[in-house]
Amino acid sequence: MKRVVVLGSTGSIGVQALEVIEAAGEDLELVGISAQTSWETAIAQAKKHGVDRIAIADPAVAERCATERSGVLAGPEGVRELVATSEADLVLNAITGSAGLGPTIVALTEGIDLALANKESLVIGGELITALAEATQTKIIPVDSEHSALYQLINAEQAPGTVEKLVLTASGGPFRERTDLSEVTIEEALAHPTWDMGGRITIDSATLFNKGLELIEAHHLFAVPYAQIDVVVHPQSIIHSLVHLNDGASLAHMGYPDMRVPISFALHYPDRADVALPSLDLAQLAQLTFEEPDLDRFPCLRLAREAGEAGGTAPCVLNAADEIAVGAFLDGEIPFTAIPRVVARTLEEMPAAAPTHFDDLIATDSEARKRAHEAVQAEPA
Repeated sequence: MKRVVVLGSTGSIGVQALEVIEAAGEDLELVGISAQTSWETAIAQAKKHGVDRIAIADPAVAERCATERSGVLAGPEGVRELVATSEADLVLNAITGSAGLGPTIVALTEGIDLALANKESLVIGGELITALAEATQTKIIPVDSEHSALYQLINAEQAPGTVEKLVLTASGGPFRERTDLSEVTIEEALAHPTWDMGGRITIDSATLFNKGLELIEAHHLFAVPYAQIDVVVHPQSIIHSLVHLNDGASLAHMGYPDMRVPISFALHYPDRADVALPSLDLAQLAQLTFEEPDLDRFPCLRLAREAGEAGGTAPCVLNAADEIAVGAFLDGEIPFTAIPRVVARTLEEMPAAAPTHFDDLIATDSEARKRAHEAVQAEPA
């Protein structure tokens, strides 16, 4: 039996992970969960799944949770303590944003394998995270559908040097065919055509910023140069990723879009378990279409690639600025088209530097958020 901790259990990935664990029977045992603020949902999950250990990242919310259940670990340090003391075999990190970096570091430091849905851990931590995983001989198994697909395709190629290029697919979001984005509303941006996700990741998908984060994540996960990673828009979201091989062949990972598939793969790895989904009906699909991403309408993808190529602290700045910009858009402070402007201005003000320790990244993140706030305030009213 594999002992599992799920961080971010009340979010979309976390909820589906608990469903996968419940369906696994004796193969998987849930031994801990964490949530940011949804303490009532977390308590209900703990009762349903027989979990004794809960961490609530928001300290104020954790105090209210503690009145209902004793032994609740509070604050970001409580989430890290949950990981460190869990004696888990696998930690699923489904925390949103840069808050996921700390638990990733703890899991890898403790030698616990990591099912990673928090792409910011690799975007921000990059070389330091992969070096830590190598030093502690722990596995990082991606949960994003695109990276899970690449992980499976690349692992199927036993001979080194056969994979020449990685191709990440993007749905194109809700504005793939919309030429004027100046009047985009919050409701429109949150209406993703394929996936049901949280607020920030849905907005990031609408700007194609999320695909930029995935580009950086793929670079670190698979040690592939950026020049050998492409992005193609595929509205049907049936092909999740593909690889081009040295003999001219290409391998694609295909399936109906459902996050239970990559979640199940990561939780059961190296085994596979049944998932109650139909196989592809190619005749019913009729056609699959592809197009190049429009970097003029969606400059966030270009900014992400440039930050990744710059390396060092640039991806950390990129992510922090976007978190602030997306939050400002969702709060009605800036228009949709200002998101890339805030990110670009913050990157210009903070040239890439070489981090030597995780503390360098924490300081960079803090400064980038301050600069991004200033950039938001500088936007025309």
